[in-house]
Amino acid sequence: MDYSKYRNIAPYRGKDFEDAINRVLEHREYLGAFVSLLVGGNDISAIYTYLNGILDNITKVRTYSDFQKSITAGVFVPTIIGRTMDSFSYSGYEQIDSSKGYLFLSNHRDIILDCALLDYTLLMNGKPLCEMAFGDNLMMNQFIEDLFRLNGGIIVRRALGMREKYLSTIELSSYFVDVITEENISVWLAQRPGRAKDGIDTTQPSIIKMLYLSQKSKGISFSELINKMNIAPVSISYEYDPNDINKGREEVLREHHNGEYEKKKYEDLISMARGMKARKGRVHLAVGTPIRGDFSTPEEVAREVDRQIHLNYKLWDTNMFAYDYLEKSDRFASELSDFDGEEFLQRFSHLTPDVRDFVLNGYANPVRSRLMEEENA
Repeated sequence: MDYSKYRNIAPYRGKDFEDAINRVLEHREYLGAFVSLLVGGNDISAIYTYLNGILDNITKVRTYSDFQKSITAGVFVPTIIGRTMDSFSYSGYEQIDSSKGYLFLSNHRDIILDCALLDYTLLMNGKPLCEMAFGDNLMMNQFIEDLFRLNGGIIVRRALGMREKYLSTIELSSYFVDVITEENISVWLAQRPGRAKDGIDTTQPSIIKMLYLSQKSKGISFSELINKMNIAPVSISYEYDPNDINKGREEVLREHHNGEYEKKKYEDLISMARGMKARKGRVHLAVGTPIRGDFSTPEEVAREVDRQIHLNYKLWDTNMFAYDYLEKSDRFASELSDFDGEEFLQRFSHLTPDVRDFVLNGYANPVRSRLMEEENA
């Protein structure tokens, strides 16, 4: 595989990796601020302990896999799990063949944690780590871009005109196919651009379509390509979404302004920080069965991804309570005997009714999706 074709979007390799490491080391104050955010700004001793350990490890890494193992999955993610989760569980990894590359097509709740938790669980189960696709809207400066690409980040260019965006998407899709099928390296990709703020997890068929368009000239059939890509649906479910209220406010504002919403400069950065720091309760990540079979259209593939994500989504008490509350039912009453529904509702008591209803529906919609799949089975 010729990585030089994808140098502007792919994770750093070789000299580019070394140069990025040196840039990070030149700005240790930024790394210190990141660690302070992670462990709490008042715990000076812990900050220095973490920072010194990270700086020591950074000087030893040579590839993004090293970076993930020793820093991201080795330090950052376990710290987040220990400080913000009551438990973290996972399932489905026995279906992953370490000799193959996979396209992990995932639902999307948290900007960086969804894919970071996948990498952590791959590491815990002795599986090869994966690369991860991120929008360039998150690359607010060189330091942040360096951290992402040192960590296996693939850049998705978004702020482009129609023709440039099409060509960029073809390039990106071609990279996904090449790295998975030629190098047996896995990739994490959200099932659609942006997080599912309403809790409705649906795959955008255009993602599948662009994969094929990038390869169509090679004479490969659509179904053959899909089977070569080893698409594995991923469901991640948080008992409490740290950004639930902010997502609700954003979407209600968007509705009030005819679908338009202009984010503030550091809004995504604040969401990332809240996702790392705030309580999440219990979290589960499930890897589905890699997709095989005869497929004619992107819509058929997207539908199978959705089906698995909906059925594998771990429903927490927060989901079931929100569903019963909004539907005025007692369908899950027997499973909620120990759940304090009043305390849960109190979280949203200060919100306007439209924002409150949007947030509660965000918790209830995974239940509706599950019930729909069970009815259609």
